[in-house]
Amino acid sequence: MYEEIEKAISVLKKGGVILYPTDTVWGIGCDATNEEAIEAVYQLKKRVESKALICLVSDFKMLNQYVEDVPEVAYDILKYAAKPTTIIYDDPIRVALNLIAEDNSLAIRVTKDDFCKKLIRKFRRPIVSTSANISGEKTPATFKEISPEILEGVDYVVNLQKNKKPAKPSAIIKLKNDGTVKVIRD
Repeated sequence: MYEEIEKAISVLKKGGVILYPTDTVWGIGCDATNEEAIEAVYQLKKRVESKALICLVSDFKMLNQYVEDVPEVAYDILKYAAKPTTIIYDDPIRVALNLIAEDNSLAIRVTKDDFCKKLIRKFRRPIVSTSANISGEKTPATFKEISPEILEGVDYVVNLQKNKKPAKPSAIIKLKNDGTVKVIRD
């Protein structure tokens, strides 16, 4: 695993795009603070920039470094969530501008996956995580379902968990600073 982390970090530091196993589905990722790398992800997915991307952080401490004010309820939601849960927060900070949605929000998941946690901790920055498919196409449930266009379009494919069982995308909850909670996907 450590060799794969080093290879992935080397690509991320150069502004490259990786394909990697996450706590949900296989993800396309890049440095969440690098505008050019994020643009490359949008182009690879053929996704309009107005449709925001998710990013992963390693823990609550990192979450607090990239959101102006994390609502208290977020900690309870994440602590008691039965499955991977992504929360959309208001007022993200220190990330690339093209990662932030038009309403000044950002979807962030505190990953529980061992590989992702170690990768992000060592990289010391959040990593974009979007499903490994062309926008509008079905999300691949397994590595074998990832299209050749995606496999050839990334700079590095992490060589771990390729036989991982089919997984589902995370739950998504929008938390507004005014206390409003809205379930986007459960």
